[in-house]
Amino acid sequence: MVVIHVKFGQEDEFLYETNCSVGCDELIKNLVLINNRRVQLAYLSGALRDLARYGPIKPNDEQGIDEIKEKMENIIIEKSENYTADPSGIRTGNGVGEQMTSVFEDVCTEAELYISKNQAKMRKALTIEGLDDKLANMRGAVTMAYPMGLPKFDPVYLALESIDGLAGTQAEKALLDPTTAQLWCAGKEFNRATTVGQRLGQNEKTKVVAKLQKPGAGPPAREPVVSENERKAMMAHYFKRQEELKALAEANDDDYLASSWANPKALKSSLQGLSDSIVAPGIARR
Repeated sequence: MVVIHVKFGQEDEFLYETNCSVGCDELIKNLVLINNRRVQLAYLSGALRDLARYGPIKPNDEQGIDEIKEKMENIIIEKSENYTADPSGIRTGNGVGEQMTSVFEDVCTEAELYISKNQAKMRKALTIEGLDDKLANMRGAVTMAYPMGLPKFDPVYLALESIDGLAGTQAEKALLDPTTAQLWCAGKEFNRATTVGQRLGQNEKTKVVAKLQKPGAGPPAREPVVSENERKAMMAHYFKRQEELKALAEANDDDYLASSWANPKALKSSLQGLSDSIVAPGIARR
């Protein structure tokens, strides 16, 4: 299998397996689908935890800090046994309870592990089926907690329906269009009209690092030779060495001249009794 190592940066990457006969157009569309699904799962992992703790989102006309609304507006807030006030005032505060919170946490952690960069380090390729399975687990957990369904305007409901539900969120910036996205490798763009074999050669054991990006960005910047952690370690080493050299430069190299052992007349003076001399143990000083 041809392995495509897609990298967006040091902290965002994944592996995908294909073969030489696959068209580049199909390859790019599959890579975009995987990227968008990873973005969707990452967003849902945070949104589900908020849902478990603070409950569904309120309608726009009801949003506000519950404590302030109770004191200032004399509004009675509906509070369940799992109520936890949302500090942002956006959610109802009625969470799902301890047991379902544990279920939510499990499916979120499982999804985060599957889409993490560690999968690439362990040489595990992502599949569309695997990502869809993690999304189905999240959808099942929400159905268990809310059999009647979430409000149609809730972010979790919108994100579970499709990636279009991410519109207006920070996650939307990471989404790619399967028809316009570009795939680059070794400074050259993949031509959608060709096959993987025509672009990379007919060796099925090929492994390449590629960049998937939006159109118009041009050739991606060259990948750093060293990682961020290695760069920090090198800078710390050079800084320490620079400080050592600075200390040596500031030191007075002539300090030793004031020592008695460096005095060329010390021996003569001691023989003539003009200065204190070192006496061997057991010999009395005159």
